[in-house]
Amino acid sequence: MKGSLVDTRMGSIFIDNEVIAQYAGSVAVECFGIVGMAGVNVKDGLVRLLKMDSLTRGISVSLSGNRLTLDFHVIVAYGVSIIAVADNLISNVKYKVEEFTGIEIEKINIFVEGVRVID
Repeated sequence: MKGSLVDTRMGSIFIDNEVIAQYAGSVAVECFGIVGMAGVNVKDGLVRLLKMDSLTRGISVSLSGNRLTLDFHVIVAYGVSIIAVADNLISNVKYKVEEFTGIEIEKINIFVEGVRVID
């Protein structure tokens, strides 16, 4: 079980990486221009849109020292600026995840795996 340990004056708090990934994923899909998380099949090289209940497969969480690194594999909406979407995603996720966990985020990497037209 991988996770993050936060020490407080009252004791220690252990947060599983899966919990951080689930929260970060829910924040990410609320951002403008994000269609959803992408699941990448390394063997076949195929990318597919993940359902809401499996968002964590499109996110990787790692802890280095006392700082988090988050990797997002996303599918963006057709016709939006990828730079604007990425900036929005980074600022929203950084603020909300740091508030939620109390752990500083060192880096957020965004991998745009595809573009989809939204009806």
